[in-house]
Amino acid sequence: MAERGNAAERGGTAASVEAALRAAVRGEVDFGSGARAVYATDSSNYRQVPIGVVFPRDEADVVSALRTCAEHDVPVIGRGGGTSLAGQGCNEAVVVDFSRHMTAILDLDPQARTARVQPGVVLDDLRRAAEEHGLTFGPDPATHAWCTLGGMIGNNSCGTHALFAGKTVDNVERLRVVAYGGAQYEFGSYDEEQYASLVRAGAPEAGPLGSLRELGRRYAGLVADRFPDLPRRVSGFNLDQILPGRPLHAARLLVGTESTCVLVTEASVRLIPSPAHRRLVVLGYPSVFEAADAVPAVLGTAGERLIGLEGFDLALVRQMRAHRLNTEQLRLLPDLDAALERGSGGWLLAEFGAHSAAEADARTTRFVSGLPACVSVLRLDDPARQREAWAIRESGLGATALRESGGHNMEGWEDAAVPPDKLGTYLRAITTLWREYGYEGAWYGHFGQGCVHTRNNFDLHTPAGLSAYRRYVERAADLVVSLGGSLSGEHGDGQSRGELLERMYGPELVDAFRQVKAVFDPRGRMNPGKVVDPYPLDANLRFGPDYRSSALLPGFFPFADDEGSLQQAAERCVGVGRCRRDDAGVMCPSYRVTRDERHSTRGRAKLLVELFQGEVTPQSWRNEDVREALDLCLACKGCAVDCPTHVDMATYKAEFLAQYYRGHARPREMYALGLIPWLARVATRMPRLANAALSAPGISVLLRRAAGVTTRRPAPRFAETALRRHSCIRGAAGPSPDAATVVLWPDTFTDAYRPGLALAWKAVLEAAGETVAVPTSWACCGRPLYDTGMLDLARRALRRLLDVLEVYIARGTPVVVPEPSCLATFRDELPKLLGDDPRADRLARLARSPAEHLLATGAHTRLARAAGARRVAVHPHCHARAVHAAEADRRLLDALGYDAIMLDAGCCGLAGSFGFSAKHEPVSRAIGRRQWLPKLQSDGDDRTLVIDGFSCATQYAHLAPQGSPAPTTLPELLLGEPGTPRAG
Repeated sequence: MAERGNAAERGGTAASVEAALRAAVRGEVDFGSGARAVYATDSSNYRQVPIGVVFPRDEADVVSALRTCAEHDVPVIGRGGGTSLAGQGCNEAVVVDFSRHMTAILDLDPQARTARVQPGVVLDDLRRAAEEHGLTFGPDPATHAWCTLGGMIGNNSCGTHALFAGKTVDNVERLRVVAYGGAQYEFGSYDEEQYASLVRAGAPEAGPLGSLRELGRRYAGLVADRFPDLPRRVSGFNLDQILPGRPLHAARLLVGTESTCVLVTEASVRLIPSPAHRRLVVLGYPSVFEAADAVPAVLGTAGERLIGLEGFDLALVRQMRAHRLNTEQLRLLPDLDAALERGSGGWLLAEFGAHSAAEADARTTRFVSGLPACVSVLRLDDPARQREAWAIRESGLGATALRESGGHNMEGWEDAAVPPDKLGTYLRAITTLWREYGYEGAWYGHFGQGCVHTRNNFDLHTPAGLSAYRRYVERAADLVVSLGGSLSGEHGDGQSRGELLERMYGPELVDAFRQVKAVFDPRGRMNPGKVVDPYPLDANLRFGPDYRSSALLPGFFPFADDEGSLQQAAERCVGVGRCRRDDAGVMCPSYRVTRDERHSTRGRAKLLVELFQGEVTPQSWRNEDVREALDLCLACKGCAVDCPTHVDMATYKAEFLAQYYRGHARPREMYALGLIPWLARVATRMPRLANAALSAPGISVLLRRAAGVTTRRPAPRFAETALRRHSCIRGAAGPSPDAATVVLWPDTFTDAYRPGLALAWKAVLEAAGETVAVPTSWACCGRPLYDTGMLDLARRALRRLLDVLEVYIARGTPVVVPEPSCLATFRDELPKLLGDDPRADRLARLARSPAEHLLATGAHTRLARAAGARRVAVHPHCHARAVHAAEADRRLLDALGYDAIMLDAGCCGLAGSFGFSAKHEPVSRAIGRRQWLPKLQSDGDDRTLVIDGFSCATQYAHLAPQGSPAPTTLPELLLGEPGTPRAG
């Protein structure tokens, strides 16, 4: 009863503070169950359901929010990218998320080499702006494309180039901050006269500065004795910034305090010259221990010329292979085959930089010439190949998150740093501890500064496993301290390491941290239980003993890689946050427009996981929070490729919607758009009447509004003659199944709307010497059905597809599918939904894109080569990327003498039926206009644009400015007839 009363009291407090915040701030306030579920976790082992979330628009909103929270005595936590690995990014508090609105670069001064930014600025956005002046912000964690400056300041982030640029603390000059209750301060660095001037002026900063000066004097001796002298000391508060005898740097003291003291609203940061010319040397060693042992010599040989020195072991390589992450790049590793054969290996990536190519070459040559003969060496001067090598290192977190044998690896001891000359000793000792406790892991990280990451197969589910985990981390902490190291070398303390700080610093200095917090937060309401007076390291666990395995079992997809569990499939998301990136790749197009965490792949996965727990959001297939989050999922399958843990949200969405609507009617637009293959089948029998009905001003509007279909787009026109009805297909006797060397599949989009595309491919294939069969019996893979969860009908459609193609499947005849989304269905949904039919797997293996087929058979050698190096830019369909078919288009063009590039413009936003839904059309249009279309126009400038996907071509036709050059299709390009394929 007492617990119920406490819950009711908390609910009443939440309701009152929500109302007060809505009245006080201009930004959004969200206390709904969906938002609370999404923000209950960061990238760590921890889970704490927040009270609600505030998205401030400016500093005034932050002041109002903190004042309002103080009036209601509720705690507060700040958040940026939400990728914290030590639990500092989640709490039972009001979350203030800066990443939606406070994202401006306020000023960039290339002469002073400084920038003034809001806390929600993404690091790479700042770096791109600085690079225009030959400058950069030095610290660059692996999440650089989506982490925020505010989060970096909170965690004191580092990254690869901290070797020459220092940690975040070394690059912060001034901070504007707000304390609990709404007090505002601007802190920088102060000598005695500057401090005295503030006191005389009665500045608000004078009071906190006076307290900090006193703490600095009181603890100076202990800081000198107990602060380890190493470049990667991130644990604890920066008391070294307030010691007597030097300027008191209050801004840098606050770096790394993880929003336990204040919230940052503006930062002035230092920029450094960015080396324009870089060289990379990959060094191979028999083991990771020998690679670590070599670090002091490498540092001594290279001196200050090195700008990065990273490392990793063979275990990481194996995990990359197991999870299909950047496997093509592994060819760059010296002696990889030998390492795989002996079962051990380690590599270092040594990067050099200079402002002239000659100097970069000279530095690198001197370094390589001084290496021992026993070291395997690969030098990379080409920037593209350097990026490939760095991709191996950046695969670390994603590759190690999931075990090779299934299940999760956990953080919990992934971030210690030791003096570089003791790195080999540390790795050997920890590996010995692994054997003792039955743990395993991979090593990767910042070898040049003695900071190495790993994730391990900790058992956090059982009391015995938790007890062993606690003993392990306590012994590991004692080991690090004995070596003069830091418990955290990059990720911060949060809850993972807060409890262990006394082992590193002793109780007196930990009490000093407590007093620093009290200067700014005397009531202890800023991110309570993290760093100072922390929760136990084995409490608030996301996957602890209380975690439930749900009885809500999926019924359609097998989830074979996840033990048949949608819950376990959703748990693949470890919160890396790459789905929040918007400069490259596809995922997640709706998040890129809405900036709502629920519309990221990560947010949707978290909501699914919370559904199965049933605490914050109902444990029911009729869960509205999950349905609303999935509503803006385009099912583009970008996450299946771009997510480092291969979260496949398109599949999860289809399964959820199938369960959600089981026994219930769907919205009318789902029927109108999901059943388009059957509607098109009818329409192709009377295309003129169908086109007239869909284009007539009055009738068309009424029909579409009644069906929930947008009236803002013209309806695609049915071809006058569908492919299956075309005279050259139906009128002539095609080759017998025995004679056919390839089947050209007439998918619905090609058959009904673009038969000219199929006819062009038929001509290309025949010119390459193929005997082409085109089935005339109607069948469809049911591509639109998956987006609406009509999986019963999809299964029936797929069985008919197998029946139509059975004669070719039995003979092993390749099946070429012109439409990329349908090819993805052949390869992905078909074998999953019909796993009981052996024909499904065989057809999935036979299905190819046209380019894949031509390359696989060598038939492309019989095609005419390009006249001159014709410049071409190919936009790949999202689904082609998802099933690894897109790259074949570029390889085919390369082989035929074209100068071809593959564009990285993201999802077009139409996504089949998504952009034709009236309620989704504005989002679809925004996705296309915000990034996709501008990138097509800029990156493909002066090149012939090739677009084969039906959705992509349609979106381009709808959004491209009048007078824009029309894209061509790949078969027309090969036939020398560029232009939109003609129907009929």
